Amino acid sequence: MSSIKTALKSEAAGPKLQIRENAPVAGMENEARTLLSEDAFVSMLYLERRRAERAQKRFVLVLVDVKRALDDGNKSRTLGKIGIALTNSTRETDILGWYLEDNLIGVIGTELGETAPKIIHERLLEKLRAAFQHSVGKEKSSKISVSFHFFPEEYGKSDSNSVANVALYPDISRKEDSKKLAFGIKRAMDLFGSAAALLFFSPALAAIALAIKLSSKGPVLFRQERLGQYGQTFTFLKFRSMYTNCDAKIHQDYVNQFIAGQVGESDGDGTKQVFKIQQDPRVTAVGRFLRKTSLDELPQFINVLLGEMSLVGPRPPIAYEFRAYDLWHRRRVLEIKPGITGLWQVEGRSRTRFDDMVRLDLKYARGWSLWLDVKILIQTPSAVFSGDGAH
Repeated sequence: MSSIKTALKSEAAGPKLQIRENAPVAGMENEARTLLSEDAFVSMLYLERRRAERAQKRFVLVLVDVKRALDDGNKSRTLGKIGIALTNSTRETDILGWYLEDNLIGVIGTELGETAPKIIHERLLEKLRAAFQHSVGKEKSSKISVSFHFFPEEYGKSDSNSVANVALYPDISRKEDSKKLAFGIKRAMDLFGSAAALLFFSPALAAIALAIKLSSKGPVLFRQERLGQYGQTFTFLKFRSMYTNCDAKIHQDYVNQFIAGQVGESDGDGTKQVFKIQQDPRVTAVGRFLRKTSLDELPQFINVLLGEMSLVGPRPPIAYEFRAYDLWHRRRVLEIKPGITGLWQVEGRSRTRFDDMVRLDLKYARGWSLWLDVKILIQTPSAVFSGDGAH
């Protein structure tokens, strides 16, 4: 796992390496295939994820850690033998390349059909082990470790089982590394902005807390587990706008239907449907005002201060929302840290189809820049004061 973490931090990609042997190893008839360079392999992995999203087909990423096996003073010959072993134990259509130069060789196995991941893991691992032992000997093959990473990832029903397998997304980490300075400035903006907002709004925070306490029983703050980048859970803070001990199933059912496109764009009287339930009976009188003005969101500046959120980014979903996502929807929690406001908040303000909301989030992640954040922050107050789409 440490090798994988190192790989995700790597920026440099070595030259394209061709594994060739003058004579094949005894019993091995095929010549080793060309290994793609690190850059090329990461690009192919990115494209394969996109194909899988469109075609709803699975693939497996096999990572072969060869670092220890190559530390024997005879690197070229050992690498050639490992290449032949991989060639003979994988299909011609599988993609071979450097995931991390001179450390991890990646194999992308596509078209898995309906075969269970456990069976693929067992059969391919057995095949690779036999090929490595035959090619480089038992002692050296014991220094080669293999890990399997299936896409799409299978998430369980537990709220804590939504963390993405970062090994499948080296391109995202590379992007973050290439913009370290810009992301550092973004974090500085988050720290300064959230601290300033908490100080500026402190009288309002105290007044809202008092109004909530006097109007209904229960805590002032509403705490909820949400998913941050890569599906990491954190405690999301809002001012409580509902009565205590409310059934979350009302919201869960509505959101599941909305994500699946089963909620119409307008109801019988022509009112547009939104991501939040309108006329929610669980909301208090004070809560309706807080939601309409978005004042219930103010405690999230604490989440920003703690580094769990950013001022600008996609809204963090609840775990049951994430489980209802289509495969391509999941990218909105992968590619950038969630935020208080974002592109769809200022352009759609929750009056749009869910697919369009996700497309705006992905558009933001792809085109992110400090200037884009500034523009969204400037547009946010007018979107909030208009109250359009807030419920």
